[in-house]
Amino acid sequence: MKANRHYRLHYTRANRRPAALAPARIDHIEVVDIASGEVVLFWDLAAPEAARRARRLREDLSVLDVEDFVDRWCAV
Repeated sequence: MKANRHYRLHYTRANRRPAALAPARIDHIEVVDIASGEVVLFWDLAAPEAARRARRLREDLSVLDVEDFVDRWCAV
């Protein structure tokens, strides 16, 4: 089963500015288990890095299986 059927990505920005214009902003990223609502993975990152990581997470969620996704991102 693909990871995007099992997990949901929540990306919360601290304000409305684009990441490139707000390098000091801290954004919050969560990967949540859909069935239980539990947070599986989370990061608090500077805005530019958070935007890049959210993009990579979305790509991996749509391509990888659940076990492969967790194995890859638990090490980060």
